[in-house]
Amino acid sequence: MRALLIEDDPLLGDGIKTALEREGYTVDWFMLGREAITAVSSETFSVIILDLGLPDMDGMQVLHLLRQQSALPILILTARDAMEDRIGGLDAGADDYVLKPFNLQELLARLRVVMRRAEGRASKILTLGALSIDEARHTVSWRGKDVKLGRREYALLLELARHPDRVLSRPRLENLLYGWGDEVESNAVEVHIHHLRKKLEKHLIINVRGIGYRLDSQAQ
Repeated sequence: MRALLIEDDPLLGDGIKTALEREGYTVDWFMLGREAITAVSSETFSVIILDLGLPDMDGMQVLHLLRQQSALPILILTARDAMEDRIGGLDAGADDYVLKPFNLQELLARLRVVMRRAEGRASKILTLGALSIDEARHTVSWRGKDVKLGRREYALLLELARHPDRVLSRPRLENLLYGWGDEVESNAVEVHIHHLRKKLEKHLIINVRGIGYRLDSQAQ
């Protein structure tokens, strides 16, 4: 899970980034709207968190430009509490609105909701065959038994499970696991896949040679 955070307040931005990383997200944090717009055009993200009070552009303009090039879930952060501002943001394409000050746990819960909604799911439990993932508790079970995963192993498995039976390329998975500035070994994705297969079941994740990996939704 890779989140794009657009927030110009250093203290708040650092707090959000830390909370997201503890939840298993890879976070790219920008303080300027123009930088974030450029990042969306060239990188792969799962969700966008946008503060409307940016120094270089009005946040509503950033929202409009983001919506022109991406259908990703967008959650707005703002101190603008007027009803017309909230309605305007939602009508402009935001998926949810969080007013400052806010509780970080509420922010994390709202992120899970907008991402489930984007995938057409209502439940926090993602079940595929013998695999079950609880996104709120960050737990994984296989054939009814809990399985402990590392942060990136969990993020990789969740991304594959969100797109069952669909082949995801190695570059896409790599982009979701690692942010700008992270050092990435050439075989990083393969290593995480290997660990997942050992902890779960080899046949659960299928290697489509030369293309990428897919999760078998019927695996038992």
